[in-house]
Amino acid sequence: MPSAEQPFAPRGSRVEVEEGDLFMPKFDAAGLITAVAVDAGSGEVLMVAHMNADALARTLESGQAWYWSRSRAELWLKGATSGQIQTIVDIRVDCDQDCLLLRVTVGGDGGCCHTGRRACFYRRVEAAPGGGPARLLPVHG
Repeated sequence: MPSAEQPFAPRGSRVEVEEGDLFMPKFDAAGLITAVAVDAGSGEVLMVAHMNADALARTLESGQAWYWSRSRAELWLKGATSGQIQTIVDIRVDCDQDCLLLRVTVGGDGGCCHTGRRACFYRRVEAAPGGGPARLLPVHG
C-alpha cells in the first residue's frame, strides 16, 4: 500500500500493472526510472532524465520535478540554481509503468538545458554520405 514516504504501490501482476488503477512504477536494476519532460503547452520534448524512488516521491509531493543525477549521484531539483523550475501539470506513465512523461511548465527564462538552450534536443543526427561517422547538425525552430 502507498505511504506518505513512498506514494506508490509495490509492483503487482502484469494485469494489475497494465490495466489497474494503482501507480506501480518499475525501477531498473540501478533503482531508476526514465522521465521525459515535455512542455505542457506545445508538447516539445525538453529533456530526458531519471528518477529514483525518492525523486519520484518528492515530485509527487511538491508538484515540482526532482531527478536523480547519475553523474553527481545526488537528488536534483530541476531549476534550483537556474530558476528553471519545472512545475508539474501532470505525470503520465507508459503501459508497463517503466517510463514517465512529465508535462511541465518551466520557470525562469523557459529553458531546460544546462547549455542555456530551451531544450536538450538541439541537434539532429545525420548519416555521413558514403559511410563514416554520423554528423550532428543544429535544429532550428
